[in-house]
Amino acid sequence: MSGPTHGTAAAEAPVADVNSNTATASSNATKDAATVLKEAEAAQQEHERTVGITAYVSPEAPGFSCIVKQRYTDFLVNEILTTGEVLHLTEIAGPAPKKTREQKRAEAQAEAGANGQANSEAGRKRQAEEGQGEPNANGGASKRQKVEPENMPSPAEISAAKDAAMSSVGSDDRSALVSIFGEATTEDIVKLYGDVVALPHRKPRDHNAIQSEIISDKSKRTQAHIAVRKIFQSKLETLTMQDKPGTISIRAAPKDSENTGRRTDAPENANGSRQKVKVMWEDLGGEYLHFTLYKENKDTMEVLFFMATQLKTKVSNFQFAGTKDRRGVTVQRVSIPRVRKEQIIGLTKSARGWRVGGFEYKKHGLELGELNGNEFLLTLRDCHAPNEEGLSQQQRLISLQNAVEEAAKNFGEKGFINYYGLQRFGTFSTGTHTTGMKILQGDLEGAVNGVLAYQDALLPANQDTSTESKVPQDDIDRAEAIRIWNETGNSRRALEILPRRFQAETSMIQYLGKRGKNKELIQNKDWQGALASIQRNLRLMYVHAYQSLIWNIVAGKRLKAYGHRAVEGDLVIVGEKDEPKAPVENEVDQDGEPVIRPSGDDSAKPEDPFTRARPLSKEEADNGKFNIFDIVLPLPGWDVEYPKNDIGKYYEELMASELGGGLDPHKMRRNWKDASLSGSYRKMMSKPGNLEVSVKSCSDELEQLVETDAEKILREQGQTTSNDVAETGTNGGKLAVVLKMQLGSSQYATMALRELTKGHALAYTPEFSVAR
Repeated sequence: MSGPTHGTAAAEAPVADVNSNTATASSNATKDAATVLKEAEAAQQEHERTVGITAYVSPEAPGFSCIVKQRYTDFLVNEILTTGEVLHLTEIAGPAPKKTREQKRAEAQAEAGANGQANSEAGRKRQAEEGQGEPNANGGASKRQKVEPENMPSPAEISAAKDAAMSSVGSDDRSALVSIFGEATTEDIVKLYGDVVALPHRKPRDHNAIQSEIISDKSKRTQAHIAVRKIFQSKLETLTMQDKPGTISIRAAPKDSENTGRRTDAPENANGSRQKVKVMWEDLGGEYLHFTLYKENKDTMEVLFFMATQLKTKVSNFQFAGTKDRRGVTVQRVSIPRVRKEQIIGLTKSARGWRVGGFEYKKHGLELGELNGNEFLLTLRDCHAPNEEGLSQQQRLISLQNAVEEAAKNFGEKGFINYYGLQRFGTFSTGTHTTGMKILQGDLEGAVNGVLAYQDALLPANQDTSTESKVPQDDIDRAEAIRIWNETGNSRRALEILPRRFQAETSMIQYLGKRGKNKELIQNKDWQGALASIQRNLRLMYVHAYQSLIWNIVAGKRLKAYGHRAVEGDLVIVGEKDEPKAPVENEVDQDGEPVIRPSGDDSAKPEDPFTRARPLSKEEADNGKFNIFDIVLPLPGWDVEYPKNDIGKYYEELMASELGGGLDPHKMRRNWKDASLSGSYRKMMSKPGNLEVSVKSCSDELEQLVETDAEKILREQGQTTSNDVAETGTNGGKLAVVLKMQLGSSQYATMALRELTKGHALAYTPEFSVAR
């Protein structure tokens, strides 16, 4: 195979050349901190320009400088569920202590010995007298007779229990339900609750389900989900009906069975052997196990690959609503079909940097976009206000507080451009957007070379051994592995060195390195096959990155051309502000992307019907019904509408240019399905939700200022942790800002921070420590 092309188009600076800090860390050891930070900020801003991130919503507002993710506990991310609740880890699940299992076995053996052979005969006789079935040849009850639960209540007791349960729903709770569902539906819901409480032995599916009237208001549906769960102590569950948009189904919640697993908690015989127990998924609530995944400084896929390996299943069987950053502490929901919670809990004994909890069985899995967004709790360190030179510590604190408050006010009111962040475009020599452009151009060999590109400065031979290197070893190993493959064609040797987290490179080298009977390479020129060997979601990342580049550039152009108002020809979503429409077949485009990318208070949830975009008329643009937060811009594709103004023409000019790859936005079909883009839409502007900011003063630049979910649980259990949260005051020498905000599921916190700080938020890199 020929070596990769290390450069990119002249109009674009190579991503890693702009972001090449890891390759030059040792040279920064002699530089002062201010110089290192200044150079890093310039490099970051140049990197942003190469991918179309150029404009600010309120450039006149003040910003402030800060360091992001200096510790991974500085970046906490919790999913926001479709009910509007913020997801938290509330328990830390783990395998039962061995002593407890031994005690159970001892108890079972003792019980068997106490009963004895003599008592077994008396027991069989008593069973026959009580009508529980005639003894069979083996001494057990006949399987043809139904065994009734012990202590079954009488009809009078059931009626009394039902009345008591219904009476327990207070007048305030009833009023809240009536305001959401109406009188009749509320009465039915309360009766259902009474039945569930009075008949605890009845299976959930045996209770009647209730359907609400259509609830058009999305916020009211959110209130409905929360109210039912809280008022009825999670004994009832609510589901939005797929075939009836706006309608909510209320039914008995499934019970969390404790005796269903075959390996960990199945009943034991007296001799300690396990009884075989058939897992009844419907009785559990469904065949999909949902659980909360809490992870620290790990990729989502890294954890799921470990689980899949241990469970001997495909990692693609796991479903989750969105990927999460590696450097951070994140909490998200995950689902997997036909796996018991005991199996997942059993894996926790080998857990490193992750925990699980919140198990629940459901009839369906999670899908990409099935969340309202994410709540971010960020610690921004080494913060400085503009023009603070010569100020005392107390003056610096006041100056920073003023700057942060004003910046937050503008940020909260005016929002930010919904740019795709830098992580969308990769971190190595050839950006993912450049690789995607080559795929769309039909230059598949160039695309393969782009994925397998590296910087010579990262090779082991070029590392400076005289100083402490801050270059990640994985990056060095990646470069060396690709060099070996390019120069020798020895895939086995290359793969021995290549870290497995580089999935695309691993898949392609494995494919290209396949040899025939005569030991010759037999498919090292099959470029499409090499690209197709990459996992599909990862493979699509390249063409989606090209779409993202075009979208970013157009967004800046649109804001500059027309400002913060809706104008004639701008696109809005058809029916977005109207009553719910009848659903159609697909909610996502052919590439698995949600068709509507959410704004700050919306998301592409399963209940949202597939909708189209349309241009605004002059009258609509002038009457004030639509504003800048309603405007969408298309990601190029064969099934999207383009703006009917100068911005639509700009798509054609941009994509036809060298920067756009000489492509035509109206001709996006390709013979290869994965390169044939239907396109989608994305809100141009967004606002943060629940914005909170506070300025902290601390004595140590590494003091932890917030508490993670796991630390909170351990603290409440009386256990100490190694990351105790520091008490903060006003006398420390370092200033930090703690920021809390909620963003939609497709929005980038880094882009929100960019607007808030006016481009002065720098992601932490090891060179900053070297310089200090």
